[in-house]
Amino acid sequence: MKRKVLVVDDQRESLIGLATILKMDGHDVQTATDGADGLRLASTFLPDLFLLDVAMPVMDGFEMCRQLKADPTLKDIPVLFITAHFDQENIVEGFRLGGVDYISKPFRKEELCMRVATHLQLRHTVKALQEKNKMLEREIAQKEALSKERDQLSDRMSVMSEMEIKRWGIAGFVGQSTAIKEVLNGIERLQQVGMTTSVLITGESGTGKELVARALHFGSDRTMGAFVPMNCAAISGELAESLLFGHKKGAFTGADRDWGGYFTLADGGTLFLDEIGDMPLDLQAKLLRVLEEGAVLPIGGHKEKVVDVRVVAATNVKLEDAIAQGRFRQDLYFRLAGFPIRVPPLRDRTEDIPLLAQHFVTLLANEMGIPIPDISDAAMTLLVRYAYPGNVRELKNAIERALIESGGNIIESQHLHLGVGAETVTTDISTKGSFDDLPLNMEQAEWVLIQRAMAQTDGNVAKAAQLLGINRMKIHRRLTVEKQNATVS
Repeated sequence: MKRKVLVVDDQRESLIGLATILKMDGHDVQTATDGADGLRLASTFLPDLFLLDVAMPVMDGFEMCRQLKADPTLKDIPVLFITAHFDQENIVEGFRLGGVDYISKPFRKEELCMRVATHLQLRHTVKALQEKNKMLEREIAQKEALSKERDQLSDRMSVMSEMEIKRWGIAGFVGQSTAIKEVLNGIERLQQVGMTTSVLITGESGTGKELVARALHFGSDRTMGAFVPMNCAAISGELAESLLFGHKKGAFTGADRDWGGYFTLADGGTLFLDEIGDMPLDLQAKLLRVLEEGAVLPIGGHKEKVVDVRVVAATNVKLEDAIAQGRFRQDLYFRLAGFPIRVPPLRDRTEDIPLLAQHFVTLLANEMGIPIPDISDAAMTLLVRYAYPGNVRELKNAIERALIESGGNIIESQHLHLGVGAETVTTDISTKGSFDDLPLNMEQAEWVLIQRAMAQTDGNVAKAAQLLGINRMKIHRRLTVEKQNATVS
């Protein structure tokens, strides 16, 4: 049976593109060019899913979502937002209004279809589970029979979890090396025992720490709850406290309404704190209190709210050094590291590079709609010998560029651009030094890479951050620290 999707977008070209892709994917699609028309159509069409553009004249996607959630007949229908401006404020507002996901413009066909299909399946499964539970409560009197039936429902939910894991790229952990098997074994153990213990994921940028966090969530009994990610390095301390714990209306200038915070959004699910090592010390103390007490107190509030949240933290810095330098609380470290998982750099699992390279060739060629090419022996040799300071993310980007340059033909050495500048094939970190020249201290090595990236981009922070695969705020903060250190010395 076809699932019904209502698409609302004021840009005609985008609207036609979305409708065409979804119809080709087997959905019954209706369209509207503004929120008011969308609301009128929704009451008669009764779709299984809404796809709303955020920025529209007269009535934008947020206002339409607000009115949908106020309608008893439409409030349970999932809302996905589409936007060309994917920023933190949009994410917060969309989730607060009841949205379940975001799709950024320009969108990819495969990503659009997978996300729509996932949320349609989720809605169908939740409704089926609700009806099944009602029937069980009426018909099953024996506790043993009820327990057995719920186990069967749990198995069905596990299938949905596998779909979510594929969606978020856990297949990127391709390989047979001992290093990656240890990571996957750790994920499986945590999935089996339930989501009660905090997890600390360590590893360099680009190794896939967020993929591990998403796999832990979507493969666990918390998959029906929200997965809420927060980058601790990208948000100022004042804003971070409000985002995490919420605030009451009037608590500070600009607080024109109550906001529950990420802990409330993640209640029953998982809160992923990326780059936890960059969290300010005063906020670390407040986070520790919430982890120990299981309750949050919003800014300006007088009553705590009990929350059931699994916290998964990640960092690419050595927290032991940060503790010794007084930049990270030791008690918070022990509280977070209930179960540590180290994601290895690609240079420690070089035997996986051929498998990963072929995996990305297949994945990306299918997305591009081109034949899947082979990789020449010479090109594969270069891929295996390269050090990958950007890890798996860098390998994927290199394969994507090689596919474009090869035009779907066999990938040769000249199609590979490896190195910080990404202009020539090289096994060096940059034209000024090799990987072996890097200091063994993680922070010192990071500073060397930042300096090289800044040199390659003539001091352009945004381009340097793109080359390194990190947030530009991290470079700004590091430059400030080094400048202060130079002044003191």
